[in-house]
Amino acid sequence: MDITELKEWRELKNHYETIQNKHMRDMFKEDPNRFDKFSVMACDLLLDYSKNRIEQRTIELLFNLAKASDLKEKIQAMFTGEHINNTEDRAVLHIALRNRGNERYFVDGEDVMPKVQSVLNRMRNFVNRIHNGDWRGYNGDLITDIVNIGIGGSDLGPAMVCDALKKYKFERITTHFVSNVDSSHIIETLKHLKPETTLFIISSKTFTTQETITNANTAKQWFLASDTVQEEDISKHFVAISTNSQSVKEFGIELENMFEFWDWVGGRYSLWSAIGLSIALSIGWDNFLSLLDGAYKMDKHFREEPFERNLPIIMALLELWYVNFFGANSYAIVPYDQNLEKFPIFLQQLEMESNGKQVSKEGKVLKLKTSPVIWGATGTNAQHSFFQLLHQGTHFIPIDFLAPLESHYDLLEHFDILMSNLFAQTEALMLGKSETEVREELLKSGLSPEKIEKLLPHKVFYGNKPTNTIIYRKLTPQTLGSLIALYEHKVLVLGALWDINSFDQWGVELGKQLAKKILTQLKAGEKVNNHDASTNGLINFFIENRKHKRT
Repeated sequence: MDITELKEWRELKNHYETIQNKHMRDMFKEDPNRFDKFSVMACDLLLDYSKNRIEQRTIELLFNLAKASDLKEKIQAMFTGEHINNTEDRAVLHIALRNRGNERYFVDGEDVMPKVQSVLNRMRNFVNRIHNGDWRGYNGDLITDIVNIGIGGSDLGPAMVCDALKKYKFERITTHFVSNVDSSHIIETLKHLKPETTLFIISSKTFTTQETITNANTAKQWFLASDTVQEEDISKHFVAISTNSQSVKEFGIELENMFEFWDWVGGRYSLWSAIGLSIALSIGWDNFLSLLDGAYKMDKHFREEPFERNLPIIMALLELWYVNFFGANSYAIVPYDQNLEKFPIFLQQLEMESNGKQVSKEGKVLKLKTSPVIWGATGTNAQHSFFQLLHQGTHFIPIDFLAPLESHYDLLEHFDILMSNLFAQTEALMLGKSETEVREELLKSGLSPEKIEKLLPHKVFYGNKPTNTIIYRKLTPQTLGSLIALYEHKVLVLGALWDINSFDQWGVELGKQLAKKILTQLKAGEKVNNHDASTNGLINFFIENRKHKRT
């Protein structure tokens, strides 16, 4: 059913009309206990959502809407292996990959846990062989560098996790990620590496992804260009994460060096699978298991806790509130933790590729907005770039702030300054600064009345900008696992409420199809006239002016 046709939706819309212009400053005056009322602790994460444009009635109505949308049943459908990816007729069961309990997960009547455990065992053995030196390069040298070649979910998740957990890095191993088909990416990576100490992980479910296979072939050519390398040495320096054994074998990788995953694992949800091999090699097997532990804790919380204390559900309902009632077109993620520098980029794919849809699961054009644009950067850097817009711009942008209670380093002055800025920003975004407050401040400065009136409008902050703040003890593998799973489940909830398929991505296909056609034309090197005028002009300009003419 279209969610907008529910009476609970109409009730929420009527409530919005009464609350839309109310300022949070007044809400806090009316209810000094907002923090206690609108904060939840779970999985070692504190979510403070009191600085949102909500009252108790708002939350009650949002929960009513979720219940009327059969949200609990839709959550259960994922956990029980139903084919909720209806356009590809697939289950969505990445939760099985981090199952750290005794649960059994079934796809089409088959318990998938034996296969999951088998791949985990193979990954563990491989990681241990690399780390203890049993697996060496073709000339007997230890492996010192890992190059993960993938794109999208085969790159963004592992790259983000390895960067976030660099404090836990296995000392001898340096991990690199190559995704862009722009040759600069792989050339700049390879030029500092040695063939005899480098291991390549080719991560592609189909082993046909154009960008990944192009980069993989370039890596293979670079490796074989060494005078001392033989063709058979590929087996010591290339492994594959794929489901396409035939193409892997044709590439030259031994099938015993191929790690499997399954079609019920979506790319952007795959870091928990063999796609996470680069993570395990980077931080060690025990830390990789801790990452899975954190996600598993969040999975249990999500499945078992009531809506009123369920972190992913609360966050999803707040986002729906802002997107569908306040008209928010974008959503900012601002970690006050430099280790999470790549987290907003990871969340861009997770949310926008999942929920950037225009039709329902049944193919009907939607009447409401779906995914906002996700963007962000780390504090305090972000304060000196886009925070001007957040505070005084004309766009309505909700924000998630994330921060630790403890730094990995003992520079307490740095950490106190960092956290004081976090707390100040959420307070300033909520409170703002009224015209009266600005005028009083300027009067104390001794400025002339004319100067005061001229400056006054420029220094007023309306405030009333909604924020969530998530605080965790320290960014450990387990904490990061919980954070990632939190946002994964938030995306699922939003997709369920909007009645869209969050687990396909047909929107990336059209450009790929056209690119194949255009690539043939670029290789031919002849002028074209079978596109629109703009595309014809661009292609012909490129062919005529390219540096290296094809003959």
